[in-house]
Amino acid sequence: MTAIWAGIDAGKTHHHCVVIDGTGKRLLSRRVANEETELLQLLADVLDLGDEVTWGIDLADGGAALVIAILLNHGQPLLYIPGRTVNRASEGYRGDGKTDAKDAAVIADQARIRRDLAPLRPTDELVAELKILTRRRRDLSDDRTRTINRLRGHLTEIFPGLERELDLTNVGPLVLLSGYQTPAAIRRAGTRRLTTWLRNRKVVRPDQLAAKAVQAAESQHTALPAERMTAQVVHSIAKEVMALNDKIAETDKLIEGRFRQHRHAEVIASMPGIGPLLGAEFLAATGGDLNAFDSADRLAGFAGVAPVARDSGKVSGNLHRPTRYNRRVQRVFYTSALISIRCCDESRRFYDRKRAEGKRHSQAVMALARRRVNVLWALLRDGRCYQAAPPVTHTA
Repeated sequence: MTAIWAGIDAGKTHHHCVVIDGTGKRLLSRRVANEETELLQLLADVLDLGDEVTWGIDLADGGAALVIAILLNHGQPLLYIPGRTVNRASEGYRGDGKTDAKDAAVIADQARIRRDLAPLRPTDELVAELKILTRRRRDLSDDRTRTINRLRGHLTEIFPGLERELDLTNVGPLVLLSGYQTPAAIRRAGTRRLTTWLRNRKVVRPDQLAAKAVQAAESQHTALPAERMTAQVVHSIAKEVMALNDKIAETDKLIEGRFRQHRHAEVIASMPGIGPLLGAEFLAATGGDLNAFDSADRLAGFAGVAPVARDSGKVSGNLHRPTRYNRRVQRVFYTSALISIRCCDESRRFYDRKRAEGKRHSQAVMALARRRVNVLWALLRDGRCYQAAPPVTHTA
């Protein structure tokens, strides 16, 4: 049986494939378009070169989605080799140049010699939808943050006192800015009229917001240059933020609906601090299958919550935060740990114990996140929901 290895340097419009045998000799080097017809022809040609083919690729989604789907649908073993790994490995090969053909050859050779590469598996339809939705929500959230920053900048140009008083992440201040932007306009409205205007638009605690706005307006009687035009821009941007809030809320409903349909949803959501959004992020990043994590330590390393050693010579026990990990999964465990400190007595006691040992806040939260990895992994392995440990009773 002839074993060969095929490396694919994936791109947006084209891929480059290099096939090598057991000695590293190149059997094929070809640039193919990112189209189904050419990719199927490449697959057929590679299969003609050997009896057993192992594929390697440097992208796990994006422009490589089509070729990955074709290979997996045809039962081909496919290994994922991160681009960073390819770049570092390239330094050990002959030649200083960088070409798609060289990168593809490095990918093929790494697939041949390494035994620690993660295989790509067919993605569950529900998990694929969660990946799309969670990515969409991150984009919307980033857009909202940028838009709020622009809104703050323009408001500071004409009304710095009001900008200091408003929390623009809340709906009420955005509603206010959609109708009133300048000190003169707020003074003319007055507290009573402004309160009624806000109440009619279902703003929470309109009297407090109105009083705060009028107080800021009374402290500024100077009209700044281009105030009218800037006020129009503030009005427009405030509407944009409100529209983004609506889109995010709509996306959250879709995420929660898909998350509740997953077989592990009940187990994941039973963990204190993990709701539908964080649970969906976890499923989207891990694929919803623990087959890739044979132990809690492996999952902790993937999440970046387990320290790694940096020992050399006489220096030992030197631990530091890993540089290669999935930041989305780390965010899930770190954020849920922060939330659980407020809502779970066991998590609070663990956090307080770590603080008493002299750890900083971030270190104590990270230690709690590491512990929660063990708990969640065991729950998913056993298929049972989280339950707080019952109190120990002592008999007389």
